[in-house]
Amino acid sequence: MSRKKTPFLISILCEKSAQGILNEKITLESNQRFFYFCSMISFPNAKINLGLHITEKRPDGFHNLETVFFPVGWSDALEFVVSDEFQFTASGIPISGDLEANLVVKAYRLLQKDFELPTLSIHLHKQIPFGAGLGGGSSDAAFMLRMLNKTFELGLDEVGLLKYAAILGSDCPFFILNKPVYATGRGEIMQETTVSLNGMFILLVKPSVEVSTAKAFKYVVPKKSEVSLPELLCLPVQEWKGKVINQFEQSVFQEYPEIGTVRQKLYDSGAVYASMSGSGSCVFGLFSELPPNFKSLFPSPFLTFSQRIEFL
Repeated sequence: MSRKKTPFLISILCEKSAQGILNEKITLESNQRFFYFCSMISFPNAKINLGLHITEKRPDGFHNLETVFFPVGWSDALEFVVSDEFQFTASGIPISGDLEANLVVKAYRLLQKDFELPTLSIHLHKQIPFGAGLGGGSSDAAFMLRMLNKTFELGLDEVGLLKYAAILGSDCPFFILNKPVYATGRGEIMQETTVSLNGMFILLVKPSVEVSTAKAFKYVVPKKSEVSLPELLCLPVQEWKGKVINQFEQSVFQEYPEIGTVRQKLYDSGAVYASMSGSGSCVFGLFSELPPNFKSLFPSPFLTFSQRIEFL
């Protein structure tokens, strides 16, 4: 029997996911003898940064930072099946450049060096926007590592997965843990945090501009905060405004004033706190109740995502 398969579940599920009505986790279980004929699918989610301090430039050219990574539900869809020929396809938001250079493929190639992995047909349905500071590419890569480890029983524990993720990018290790963490170093040194936003609503708004992470770092001025981020985040959320700062905002807002305008609109609409995520350009607002007219406030070409935050 031929093992050549084309991912098919994403084509059924991505439409519902794009409409925001696919909220349940989908688990596909299969007997090990039959996994070659089964599709494996996951939904890599985005993250936001609660505060972001660029503390110093390192001798290796990178920067040390402190931030809290917080997972949110804006998700891609990632699927693979075993096939006779390697294939990587994509849908949704167009992916520019060589698809072989996509972080999903890099994750597969990375594990393929150390483990006997079968040839795969991979499909990525892209919904997390690029240049947004949401970590979409990093999430895709980390979820690929996790899926490969589970499906083919590679035996990697969390520490092992974190090591591979760190090779792929600074944000990738977070998505192995995928829970709120306080991060330092380049973002790879993580510890659990007690920050809770349970019961609040979040609205993410992505304007049409994209911000280059490299360019954002070029213009930011490293500065250690007088008060540590964990201390600031212990304050009630209603007191975060003007205190919990993303240091990229000053230079990014100067270059792209429309991003700053989005943040102000969120405050004008009742957000108790609003901030750019990462190096931008996505901005999020935290609300007690979502403004009823937010879709009219941010019509196309803005991209928006909203959810009520709940963590068990």
